[in-house]
Amino acid sequence: MTYTFHWEVPLQNLPQFLWGALATLEMSGVACLLGSLVAVGGALARLSKNNYLRRAATAYVEIIRNTPFIVQLFYVYFGLVTVGINLEAFSVAIITLTLNCGAYCTEIIRAGIQSIHRGQTEAGLSLGMRPWQVFRYVILMPTLRVVWPPLASQFIATMLGSSVVSAISAEELTYAGMMLESRTFRTFEIFLFITIVYFLMAQIFSLLFSLTGKKVFREAWGQL
Repeated sequence: MTYTFHWEVPLQNLPQFLWGALATLEMSGVACLLGSLVAVGGALARLSKNNYLRRAATAYVEIIRNTPFIVQLFYVYFGLVTVGINLEAFSVAIITLTLNCGAYCTEIIRAGIQSIHRGQTEAGLSLGMRPWQVFRYVILMPTLRVVWPPLASQFIATMLGSSVVSAISAEELTYAGMMLESRTFRTFEIFLFITIVYFLMAQIFSLLFSLTGKKVFREAWGQL
């Protein structure tokens, strides 16, 4: 039995795939940005001397890192409805991706902060710098320089993992492909095309992070 390929199906529906790709980039971009903010707070909480704050942050990280993303997605999606909060699937997807990305990035940033020698912090304070200035210039920027490559990898993983949100009908690239496949039944051609699009988006993400790192950490790029 021979299989006849119909590559004209994905090619004729390029606008639909483009729309899905842009939705994926928007969703993952917002989630990565918010996840970074969550991660900074989470890392500081994990290193806090406050026992309750440290335990809460640890519980958050361990729960997210040790449960499947799709379970987290369903829990947020149906959990919010249970308490009377009705959000669009796209918004729920961003919230869940943010929580997921934030947990993984928390550990990355925590490791980076711990790599900064305590003497540098003490030196900054001795020079009359305010605590927030020490955190910004002595801790945060050197930390980001060290953890930039793993952060970039995690952001790419978040973008690729966003394909799972099609399970709650959040409209993105995989969802667009599924809708097209249900009309044309050209499964192989459509999902191979989607695979190629995801690969290209991952390469674009990688290039953007590389260029950003070179610009922001120009002097220390050779150490990355």
